[in-house]
Amino acid sequence: QVQLVESGGGLVQAGGSLRLSCAASGRTFNSNFMGWFRQAPGKEREFVAAISWNGGSTYYADSVEGRFTISRDNAKNTMYLQMNTLKPEDTAVYVCAAADKRYYRSDYRDNNEYIYWGQGTQVTVSS
Repeated sequence: QVQLVESGGGLVQAGGSLRLSCAASGRTFNSNFMGWFRQAPGKEREFVAAISWNGGSTYYADSVEGRFTISRDNAKNTMYLQMNTLKPEDTAVYVCAAADKRYYRSDYRDNNEYIYWGQGTQVTVSS
């Protein structure tokens, strides 16, 4: 059974940092484009960051550019999201996802690019 499991969420004060992990099991994702999304209460899921299969290309939402860093360790079958200078508006459930290709087809921000999804981890940033 293919699973993506997120961890590392929690409660942090504004200005603080968290590092999220997305561990894959059931198959390797070394050849898959992957990404992070988030969903705040009452809002639609939104794109946060994405990374190509070998980590050579990374993409970010404007709202997190310069504060968040996406990376992956294919030897560990794990993807990461380092989040610095967190703001209250970053509060959301963060979900990792994987596509079935090395690169995205047309729009890495589109949910439909991804076919595997985790359950999410809660990140709460207090002011």
